Amino acid sequence: MAVITRYVVERNGVEKMTFTSKAEADAYDKMLDMADALQVLLQDSTLLATEQQAESLALYLAQQKDELLVALGAKKAPAKAATKESVAAEPEPEQVTLTAVKKSPKAEQAA
Repeated sequence: MAVITRYVVERNGVEKMTFTSKAEADAYDKMLDMADALQVLLQDSTLLATEQQAESLALYLAQQKDELLVALGAKKAPAKAATKESVAAEPEPEQVTLTAVKKSPKAEQAA
């Protein structure tokens, strides 16, 4: 018989999710805390018609935390590594042709 450790995230007496890792359970709990805080902010808005809309939007924003922070300017976007496909898809840089210009004798003396 195997012993399995499970971490249960519970909110207001309701089991939300079960994890096998404490770190994952803590991260999920933190995300739910963030969603609760966002929901309070969204409910103060007159833009959403129902409490369910505010709850759904708050949960979505909490799940997209990193992208939201980038959009708000609180965090820099991660640098994307250039792949062969993206390099191949980029257009060729424009060719610039330089032509020699003869200087007048007066300009040469001034230089």
